[in-house]
Amino acid sequence: MLSKRIFETDFTTALNEELAKKEMTVKELADLTGIPASTLYKVTLGERDPRLSTVKKIISVLEPDHGRFIAVIGAKFILDSLEFREFPVGDKTYTIRGYSANSLEDCIISAARAEKDGAAGIVCAPILTSIIERIVDVPVSMLRPDQNCVRDAVTVVGRKIG
Repeated sequence: MLSKRIFETDFTTALNEELAKKEMTVKELADLTGIPASTLYKVTLGERDPRLSTVKKIISVLEPDHGRFIAVIGAKFILDSLEFREFPVGDKTYTIRGYSANSLEDCIISAARAEKDGAAGIVCAPILTSIIERIVDVPVSMLRPDQNCVRDAVTVVGRKIG
């Protein structure tokens, strides 16, 4: 992922690696970003440091989904029952990515993984929210079960009790 890689190495190296991985030429990148090809050639040769606006344009083209998904951490059956994979919020639409977890440890690992993958935010169980908020640097929200969920669970336990 280019946006993470530029902090592990220099921008020129990360950009050249990403272009090679995507089999994209500097000219193609220039056409997609609207940045002059001569500017991009200088950046890829290390002759010029890019402005922040240039970096943003490059990342938006090479990583179009970066920061555009919301991670939902939960048990596999909950993730499998989601009726949507995209969700509109205001004028943006976010992709929903599920991260399966069956223990506290799994949830913490999933939250760290989601942030590393570029999640714009995380949704998780109420008991985990305060823990996850201390671990990640993205917004965190809790799943709030509705009354039908609680009624169904109480019914199941009631039947088991007999």
